[in-house]
Amino acid sequence: MNASLSTLVMVVQVISALVIVGLVLLQHGKGADMGASFGSGASGSLFGATGSSNFLSKSTAVAVAVFFIATLILTSFGANKAPSVGVMDNLPAAKTVSASASAAAVAVPGAASASAASKAAEIPK
Repeated sequence: MNASLSTLVMVVQVISALVIVGLVLLQHGKGADMGASFGSGASGSLFGATGSSNFLSKSTAVAVAVFFIATLILTSFGANKAPSVGVMDNLPAAKTVSASASAAAVAVPGAASASAASKAAEIPK
C-alpha cells in the first residue's frame, strides 16, 4: 500500500507543478505575456477588471501549498524507507596487506623476485 500511496502523491506533485507553471504564465505582468492575450488586463474579462489577478494569485497559492505538502509527504516516505542493498555491499572483505608489501608494490610494480621487493622497500621516501 505504501508504494501505491507514494505513486499517488507523486502524481499529485507533478500535476500541481504543471498547474503552477500554467498559472504563472497566465498571470498579468508588466510586459506582453500570455495572460494579456487572454484578456486578463481588460475590464470585460471573465473575472472582471481586478478579479483575474486575485483569482490567479489565489489559485497559484493553493497549487503551491499542494506541491509543498506533497513534497513533505514524499520526503517522509523516503526517510522511513529501509535502506536498500547496494552493489558494493555484496563484495567479499578485502585482505589486509602489510605496509611494507604495499610500498614495494607501489615502488616497483613489475618486481618479480622477493629481493627486488625488499630493495624497493628500503628506498627512502
